[in-house]
Amino acid sequence: MQCPKDRRVELVDSTLAPALAAKCCPDCQGTWIPATEYESWQAHQPQPTVDALPKVLDVEFVQSPFDTKAALCPECGRYLSRAKVGVRIPFYVERCLDCGGIWCDHGEWDVLEKMGLHTVIQQLFSSEWQTRIREKEYAIAEQQATIDKLGPELAARVFELAEYLQAHPNGDFGVAYLMRRFDKPEPLKNISMSQGP
Repeated sequence: MQCPKDRRVELVDSTLAPALAAKCCPDCQGTWIPATEYESWQAHQPQPTVDALPKVLDVEFVQSPFDTKAALCPECGRYLSRAKVGVRIPFYVERCLDCGGIWCDHGEWDVLEKMGLHTVIQQLFSSEWQTRIREKEYAIAEQQATIDKLGPELAARVFELAEYLQAHPNGDFGVAYLMRRFDKPEPLKNISMSQGP
């Protein structure tokens, strides 16, 4: 069985966790998890509820240089499907849609384990998770644009006020007040009251 990222390197037997057999690439340090092994191991793991899952993966780690490279399934030769995980340091977990095997580049399994996602990898391929990732990306971009326009000090005050208003039972009144303040037309200036000569 050859490495999905480098077809010249043979995978060797390894383990990711107790009772989870896998295949590791001695070159890129990535790991292939056969579907049958993962499903058997997964059946004995506690399954978190959707609410208990982290809203997004924002952890510090060194991304593998192989993460951006397309991969072929070592079992059936098809291209692996990619699921984006994380925002600030995005990476992709890959899975074969035909046989169900999973590929993790070096370090990715450890990150998934830290975040409690290693037992529910299939959920990362759901439209719900990918929508969550896109929403977080938009929120980060919007926050950065606010900092760029207002400067860090004023932006920090705006973010703090937004949190207070969001937590307050009548916070919507504060938001409505601010919107009215900025929706008012400019005051009329230097308008002559004369009717002409």
